[in-house]
Amino acid sequence: MNVEVKRSTRRRKTVEARLVDGTLRVAIPSWMTADEEAHWVETMSQRFRRRTETDAIDLAARAAGLAARFDLPAPASITWSARQTTRWGSCSVDTGRIRLSDRLAGFPDWVVDYVIAHELAHLRESGHTKAFWALVNRYPLAERARGYLMARADVGD
Repeated sequence: MNVEVKRSTRRRKTVEARLVDGTLRVAIPSWMTADEEAHWVETMSQRFRRRTETDAIDLAARAAGLAARFDLPAPASITWSARQTTRWGSCSVDTGRIRLSDRLAGFPDWVVDYVIAHELAHLRESGHTKAFWALVNRYPLAERARGYLMARADVGD
C-alpha cells in the first residue's frame, strides 16, 4: 500500500488516516519526530490492512455454518472489533452478541473458525466448564487452534 504523509501545523495532537485511490494518507502534527511518524505510519497501515482483511470475511455466514455443523446456538450478531486487544473474542450471553478481535483477520480460516466456535459454545454454556469444553472440542482443530493462538498471543499484531 502506498503511503503519503502530510505534516500540519494546524494539527496539534491527533493523527488521522484515510484511504484515497489506493493511497493511505496519514496526517500528523508537524512537531512529531521521524520515529513518531514511522510509528504512526505503521500503526495506521496495520489498521487499514486489518479493515481490508475483515471486509473479506462474512462472519455471519461462517457463524451460521459452524452453529449448524456443531449443533450450537447461532448468534444474534457477530462483528469485528478493533478495540479488543487482550482477547480474541467475546460473547454477551444475554444478548447473543459476539465480537471478534480484528487481529484474527489475517489468521488461517481454521483458527478464526475455532474462535467463532468457542464463542458460540458460550451461548449454551456461559462459563469455561467441562460441558463448555466438550462443546468447543466438537471442532476438530480445537487443540491445534489453541496452540496457534497461544503462539500468536505474544506477537505484536
